[in-house]
Amino acid sequence: MLVNSRRSFVALAGLSLAAASKRYRVAVIGHTGRGNYGHGIDTVWRAFDNMDLVAIADADEAGRLAAAKRTGATRAYSDYREMLRKEKPGIVGIGPRWTDQRVAMVSAAAEAGAHIYMEKPFAENLADADRIVAAVRHNNVKLQIAHQMRTSPFALKAKSLIEAGEIGEIQEIRSRGKEDKRAGGEDMMVLGSHLFDMMRFFLGNPEWTTAHVTTNGREIGKGDVTQPTENIGPVAGKQISAIFAFAGGVHGYFSSRAVADTHPLRFGTWIYGSRGVIFLPNGIYPDGGLHILRSPAWLPDAKHSWEAIPATPDPGIHTGPEIANALMVADLLRAIEGNSKPCCNEEDGRWSIAMIDSVYAAQKSGQRVALYNYRDKEQVSR
Repeated sequence: MLVNSRRSFVALAGLSLAAASKRYRVAVIGHTGRGNYGHGIDTVWRAFDNMDLVAIADADEAGRLAAAKRTGATRAYSDYREMLRKEKPGIVGIGPRWTDQRVAMVSAAAEAGAHIYMEKPFAENLADADRIVAAVRHNNVKLQIAHQMRTSPFALKAKSLIEAGEIGEIQEIRSRGKEDKRAGGEDMMVLGSHLFDMMRFFLGNPEWTTAHVTTNGREIGKGDVTQPTENIGPVAGKQISAIFAFAGGVHGYFSSRAVADTHPLRFGTWIYGSRGVIFLPNGIYPDGGLHILRSPAWLPDAKHSWEAIPATPDPGIHTGPEIANALMVADLLRAIEGNSKPCCNEEDGRWSIAMIDSVYAAQKSGQRVALYNYRDKEQVSR
């Protein structure tokens, strides 16, 4: 099997930021000093001609004033619930990187009938992920999570190359976290979620997980559970190696290790095929890139060398500093107006947390952890 095609992940053909047929009232929820505004969740709206940023909410007074000035929001609130009640926005941006208020913020926006663009991680744990999924579906709103690689022209081009048979049949996927001071558990939660999402982008849903999690070469125990540098929930381990099994006997590998020497380009996805290799660095577009080696030996030689593959967004897309988030919001608009799923919706967000959870579950049990398709089973088997 070349590519799992059970569902269409991205439909951006002909998409333009000006393509939406109506105007939208937008509100942004942030919290200065408690996750802030994520990576541009507050400023992406200025890339759109049909978006009116009517209000921001921030419980921190100084942060609220700064955000209002930075974004040009018409009004500013200390209480996001009051803002939602008074402003009645059609779309809400949920910015904080911290996950401690994630369920409350998403639930409030969904109950107000607003569609949502939100920062990752999706949730602190699997139970919270279930609560978010339930809130979104009960209120019949659309949610897009900021896994920006989903709409990166480099990722879309990589998928088209694979579907065209440029590297043959996929043999395996390998990915590594950023492996900076957060290496191990925090790296997996913050940045591994992007990589796990890319595995599913190319291979579909995983079937089971096995993993090895250690600290300084020692098997982790209860005493190794720590709070990370940001409030995203407890993490454990300084060395993580995980294997995810996909349909057709294809495997995805993830690693993050605390080591003295590292490099930002290790943070990415390597896709090995029967006729070549694709390397997709995990960079926020227009950063990142795409490289292909058309060699079944997976090594450059006199006849085969690594090629940089250019990729650009649809010519109707405005360029600028908000481009990566803007591509995701444009897809959210497509989903709202076409009553379809955003390319990285609540289902995808829950899968990222399920995969992270399964790594710890596999380490704890010493066995494979079966990952059911939660749309049918609504659970991760332990």
